[in-house]
Amino acid sequence: MMGSRPQTLTGLVDSPIGLASFMLDHDAASLAMITRAFDGVTEGLSRDDVLDNITLFWLTKTAVSASRLYAENTSSFFAVKGVKLPVAVSVFPDELYQAPKSWARQAYPNLIHYNKLPKGGHFAAWEQPALLVDEVRTGFRPLR
Repeated sequence: MMGSRPQTLTGLVDSPIGLASFMLDHDAASLAMITRAFDGVTEGLSRDDVLDNITLFWLTKTAVSASRLYAENTSSFFAVKGVKLPVAVSVFPDELYQAPKSWARQAYPNLIHYNKLPKGGHFAAWEQPALLVDEVRTGFRPLR
């Protein structure tokens, strides 16, 4: 939506309800998880986590600036980049794109860690912070 209809971004600062609906409708897996959180089933996110996140964007008026990357990006998010720095890749099952190891090796010739995780999605740092911290520590331990 942001890339094809960037003018809709102005709705993010017009109404807290508009902002909330936009943030909740990011992708099907995230929406399902957030719906379960509002039904009382927490999977790394609580109802308060979701409301806190929406409130943070609303009070700081940063929804549009945070979304501009999607509207202004002209290159493919999933194209092989050939990054030569040491890279660790963690694949979360509910992510929009689950990078195969073969793609990760091609995109990152200096791939030092690759792992598929049991849970988490597009907002892994928010949804599964403990798993992400473990991945960062494990992934970059060889660089110590």
